Parts: sequence; structure tokens; C-alpha cells
Amino acid sequence: MPVTLSRLLKTINLPFSSLFRSFNTLSSPSIAIRNVSSSSSSSSSSPYRALQDYCLLHRRSRRFDSFSILSTIKSCAHLRNLQLLRHLHAHLLKLGFDSHLYVATCLLHAYSLVSLHDARVLFDEMPLRNTVTWNTMITAYSKYGDVEKARLVFEKMPTRDLPSWSAMVAGYINGGECDRGLELFREMVVNERLRPDKVILGSVLTACSRLGSLGLLVGRSIHGFMAKNRFELSLDLGMILVDMYAKHGFLKSACRVLDLMPEKNVASWTALICGAAHHGYGKETLTIFELMQDTGVNPNEITFTGILSACSRAGFVEEGRKYFDKIEEYGLEPRIQHYGCMVDLFGKAGLLEEAYDIIKSMKLEPNVILWSSFLSACKAHKQFEMAERVTEQVLRTVKPENDGGVYTLICNLFVQNEKWDDAERVRKLMVNPNMRKARSSSFI
Repeated sequence: MPVTLSRLLKTINLPFSSLFRSFNTLSSPSIAIRNVSSSSSSSSSSPYRALQDYCLLHRRSRRFDSFSILSTIKSCAHLRNLQLLRHLHAHLLKLGFDSHLYVATCLLHAYSLVSLHDARVLFDEMPLRNTVTWNTMITAYSKYGDVEKARLVFEKMPTRDLPSWSAMVAGYINGGECDRGLELFREMVVNERLRPDKVILGSVLTACSRLGSLGLLVGRSIHGFMAKNRFELSLDLGMILVDMYAKHGFLKSACRVLDLMPEKNVASWTALICGAAHHGYGKETLTIFELMQDTGVNPNEITFTGILSACSRAGFVEEGRKYFDKIEEYGLEPRIQHYGCMVDLFGKAGLLEEAYDIIKSMKLEPNVILWSSFLSACKAHKQFEMAERVTEQVLRTVKPENDGGVYTLICNLFVQNEKWDDAERVRKLMVNPNMRKARSSSFI
């Protein structure tokens, strides 16, 4: 049985009974009416209706124009259904839209969201390309982690515009190659004399927050450029600036930027809170949190991670208890990071019983980082009996090939407590050619 668009739509459980009534009553709907309908459908929360209209027009043998086609492709892009997209592509070839530049570019973008292979095939077959087409392919390669091929596409472009440079710089930065991203940004400004916009500045400032002193130097220069050229401190750009200064420990600069932002949300406040907590500003972190609450902004899970890590670093036991209880007051569920911070806080304070109670109350399965924190606290405070309570449970959880450091920690605990037979038993478990000691990690 041949596959049709209607049958494909049924496979993804589309409600065909909800077809537009206007099409059922009009014997010959005009293209203008169809365009308005398709456009409104594709931009709505449910993209299915535009596809239903497309099927209806196809069954009535009505004429399609590029605007209707573009709306339908956008609907397919929202659905992320490769089979449906391929079938629509085949239908467009039959309709003669294969050489239409804007239709092909829109189809390329839709493919790039679900299949790099299909996007690459379509790109290679396109007889005409514009800068948007090339930029789409750069973004596609970067999204799938192939930054080198993205750079090849960038180098082959006959002409580049600002979005071309922005896509390539973002590809490097999102792929973890911040140095190359900054180098390309410098080439764009110095050699090409292009004036950066908010999009590329946001990407570059993100890179600056991940780098050391060089990142801070470049970030401050960009901030100065923005101030000199009267860039509006938008919500996204302001949040990135706050995050950059906070991560580098420049809390006053981060606070000034936040204060200048005309609009603030939980992300901008959280960036400041987490940065302050990371650099040991315990009291300041709690003060910022109270200021955030006074403005009517509710915290999220990441906000509480920053608050609890600040309490853990500063040894604020009572405050940690209070803010941990507030998580559920705001309708949030404690996550593994929150439990980890509390175990670390109680462990450093020598409150091993409370740390163990936290672990027992968890709705989640304790992971190796949490157990390592607890056992390290037992070792530091010489609470060997407490460590013995959980040793067997920990050994059932960890795996030699991934968690060699935990085995070493348990073995050392047994040795310090003069439990020689148990220490030897753990040593034998450690004699594994696949065992490796993972790098240290923390919730803080």
C-alpha cells in the first residue's frame, strides 16, 4: 500500500477530526485564505493543523504557492519527524519546488534538526544557495559536533555576512574550543571590519566566562565596547555579563551589571548567586538571595544549589537546614545536587548522623560522589563505625572500572580502624586490570 501524507500523519496520532471547518464549507478556498490559515497554524502551539490543511488542499487538487509550502515545512520542523519530512520533500519535488531557493533552504533547516545526513545530501544537490543556506549548514555541522566540517563550509562560502561569522564563532565556543572562537572573532573585527551585534557578543562573552585571565580581559573590553556604543542591556546579554564577572570573582562588577539591567529574571539572579558561592562569599550569597526574594523572583533548583553550596563552603549549618527546607516550600523537588551539598555540609561539621539521615531520606539513589563525600567525612572525623554502616551498600553501588578512588578510600578507612581482614578483602577487589581512579568531583 503506498504511503501518503495522510497515512503518515495518522502514524503520529494526529486528530484528523479537527480539520478547519472553513475548508469544509468553502467549495473553492482562495490561496490567500489558505496562506493565512497555514501561517497561523504553523506559528501556533500545535503545528499539526497546518499539515492537516496541506493534506486537505492536496486531496482537493488545489494549487500550492511558496508561502503555503514554507508554512508546512516549518510545521514538519516542529514535529521533528524524519519520515514525514522525507515524504513532504518527495511531494515538493513532484510539484516542481526543488529549485525554489527559499523552499529548499527552509527544508534544509528542517532536515538539520533531525538528520545531518539528509541535510548534507540536500545541500550538495541544491543548484542555488544564498548566505542563509550556507549559514544553516555551518550551524548543522556545529550542532552535531563536527566543527571542522563547519569550518570547511565557512571557508568555501562565496560571501560571508555577520550571521556567518556568528554561526562559526558559536560553533567553536559551544564545542569547547573557546580559544579558536575568540581568535575568529578577532579576525572578524580586525580584518573584516564588521561591527558585532548582540548575538555574536553573547557567544563571545560566554567563552570569556569559561577562560581564565585572558577571558576576563576580553570580556571587560567587550563590556566597554557595549557601553561606548550604547548597547541595550537585554535580559540575555545582561545575564551573560553577570555570569562572566561572577565566575571570575568580580562580584562588585557583577552586581553593578545586574543593577543596571532594566529587567531581571531567575537566571540572572542565579548566575550572581552561584558565582558568589563558588568564590566563597557565603554571607553575600545569602544576602543576594534575600534581595532576589524581595523583588518577587522565585528561585529554581539551580538557585538552591548555589545557596546550599555557599552554606557548605562557609559552614553555615543552620542556614543550610533552613534553605534546604525551603526547596519544597517553593514547590520544587530536591535533586541529587541538593542532597550532596547537605551531606557535605553536615560531614564537614562532624554531624555524621544527620548526614546519614539525609542519605536515608533521599527519594533518589545515592551516587558515588555523594558516598565519597560521606566516607571522606567519616575518615576526617575518625567515625569508623559510621563508615562501616554503609560500606557494604557502597561496595554494591560502585564499580571497579569507574570508581577506583572509592575503593581506595574504603580500604584506607579499614586500615585506620585496624580492620586488616576487611582491608585485604577490598584490596583484592581492587586487583582489576580495568580499575581506574576517577578524577575528583564535587557537587559544590
